[in-house]
Amino acid sequence: MKNTLIEPSVVRAAMEQFDVTDLNNGSIRQIGGIVKTIEERTGEEFVHLEMGVPGLPPEKVGIAAEHAALDAGVASIYPEMPGIPELKYESSRFLKAFVDADISPEGCLPTVGSMQGAFAAFTLCSQIDPKKDTILYIDPGFSVQKTQADVIGVKREAFDLYDYRAEKLGPKLESYLAKGNIAAIIYSNPNNPTWMCLTDSELKTIGELAARYDTIVIEDLAYMAMDFRRDLGKPFQPPYQASVSKYTDNYIILMSASKIFSYAGQRIAVMAISDALYKRPYEALKERYGLAKFGPVMLQRILYCLSSGTAHTPQYALAAMLKAANDGELDFVEEVKEYGRRTEKMKEIFERNGFHIVYDRDLDQPLSDGFFFTVGYKDVEGGELLRLLLHYGISAIVLSTTGSLQQGLRVCSSTIRPHHYAMLDERLRMFNENYGK
Repeated sequence: MKNTLIEPSVVRAAMEQFDVTDLNNGSIRQIGGIVKTIEERTGEEFVHLEMGVPGLPPEKVGIAAEHAALDAGVASIYPEMPGIPELKYESSRFLKAFVDADISPEGCLPTVGSMQGAFAAFTLCSQIDPKKDTILYIDPGFSVQKTQADVIGVKREAFDLYDYRAEKLGPKLESYLAKGNIAAIIYSNPNNPTWMCLTDSELKTIGELAARYDTIVIEDLAYMAMDFRRDLGKPFQPPYQASVSKYTDNYIILMSASKIFSYAGQRIAVMAISDALYKRPYEALKERYGLAKFGPVMLQRILYCLSSGTAHTPQYALAAMLKAANDGELDFVEEVKEYGRRTEKMKEIFERNGFHIVYDRDLDQPLSDGFFFTVGYKDVEGGELLRLLLHYGISAIVLSTTGSLQQGLRVCSSTIRPHHYAMLDERLRMFNENYGK
């Protein structure tokens, strides 16, 4: 191998330790473990671009509220399954303030992160109709959500959105729904890993087809209002976060504190079920659980069995952060714009050193700079590109692990610090000098 920062034998040994022979099959946690092992053995600091963890301090209003709840002694009390009233009320307000969605507090259920919300949604959506046993993923997406379906034992289908934007989306989506076996559709918006943002027109297509084929849409808004091309941070004022909630009653919104409030460590989120779906009865649920309505089964059977409620004090933290945002006292969007600034600098460094942006446009618009972006190098296959970059002290994840059919890597801007820009530039320059000819 050409001159590198890290000895090839060290990279090989670390991959073998984590039982990874092909990085196309490596999970985020495995790649993180490989990188940590290399750092420990060499003393070289990596430029960490693999983990989608918050890179900003947690919101102080949440910390203060959680402290107060602990001081009040709530840690000794089991949380009620529906969630504390303050959180349910402020969640409903928040969805109206920033999404313009009308969801009653009753349908706003706390979950142990949106990971639990997705797991619960996949479980229940696959049980309401014996003929519908498959989850459809609009990829690329969060790879662990596919693992969740595998754990539950639910079938899955997927397609890469890359070639099916705008008017091409409807026919592609309907080709799956027409089979009659799709229980739910899931996507993230903005998209992890590409940062593409589905438009109102595309969401209208999804919503209308979901209604026509009686399929539930699971809308993952982990990065809500983080399309920084528009000012989405003013409560109760347009423009709002684009959402399928305007075009169907068959939807669940997953809303997490992890990224928008940098509160990932407390594993707190809200699953917001539309009023119509929450109250809708299903005969299959009546036979299975003795309860017919979707919302009560989700609450009293699925979520109850998964964790018997969501940790008490983080609910107070999230309620306080949502209230501050709803009241216009916390401009969370302005704070997370820092990710966009970091991404803009990093894209310039990658492109200057011979890389290209894989997912580079939203239809006729340049892609927004946000939490994630994607890079490729010439025609190098994604897993091989990551393997090569590990020798230069740079880590990321392979796009193929997200369901993408494109070759390249997902890059996260969250953990970049000022000194990393020069480090990244120098290492990519060395890489390009070795492979750019």
